[in-house]
Amino acid sequence: MKKKLKIDMVSDVVCPWCTIGFKRLEKAIAELGIEDQVEVEWQPFELNPHMPKEGQNVTEHITEKYGSTLEQQKASQQQMTEIGEELGFKFDYFENMRMVNTFEAHILLDYAKKYNKQTDLKMRLTTAFFSERKDVSDREVLKQALIDVGLNAEEGMALLDNDEVRYNIKSQEAFWQNAGVQSVPTVVFNRKSAVTGAQPVDVFKEVLSEMLENV
Repeated sequence: MKKKLKIDMVSDVVCPWCTIGFKRLEKAIAELGIEDQVEVEWQPFELNPHMPKEGQNVTEHITEKYGSTLEQQKASQQQMTEIGEELGFKFDYFENMRMVNTFEAHILLDYAKKYNKQTDLKMRLTTAFFSERKDVSDREVLKQALIDVGLNAEEGMALLDNDEVRYNIKSQEAFWQNAGVQSVPTVVFNRKSAVTGAQPVDVFKEVLSEMLENV
C-alpha cells in the first residue's frame, strides 16, 4: 500500500485566507484525482490569542493591527468575497462583524481528529463565522457545530474546561510557532517543506505532484 502524503494545515477558524487556501488546495487535489493519496490534518494557530471574550469590531481590529484604512479593508473584503464565490464559499462581511477568540474552537478541532471529522468541523465553524454571522467563541454555537457534523457534543464540550487539554493546545501552537510559522495559512507537506498563503490552484498542483513523487 502506498504511503500517503501528510498535509498539515496550520490555520485559524476566523482567517479568510485560510479558508480560501484550503478550498484551492482541495480543488488541486480533486483535479489531480489524488484524494486517496493525501491526508489533511488541521493544526492550531490563533491570530488573536489575547482577544477578550466580547471580541472586537472587525474594522477597528484590522485598523489597529494592520493600519489598514476603511477603503483598503472594503477592497480586501470585496476581493475575498469574489474569490470565495469562485470557490463555492460565501463571505458575508457586515458592518458590526466582530473578531472573536478561537481557542475553544481549536480544542474541538483537536477532538474531532480522532473521529476523522476535522475538516468537516473546520468548514462548519468557518462557515458559521463568515457565512452565517455567528460567534464561534460562543459555546452554544460550538456545541451546535459538533452536532451538525455528527460528533458527540457532550463529550466534546466537556473538554473545554479540561486543563490538560487546554495546555495541550497551547503546546501545539507553540510547536508550530517554534517551527517558524508566523502567518497563516501555512501548508506543510510531510513535515519537510511548506508554502505560505492562499496559493493559486496551479501552484498547489505543482507542489503536490512533486511531493507525491518522493513519498
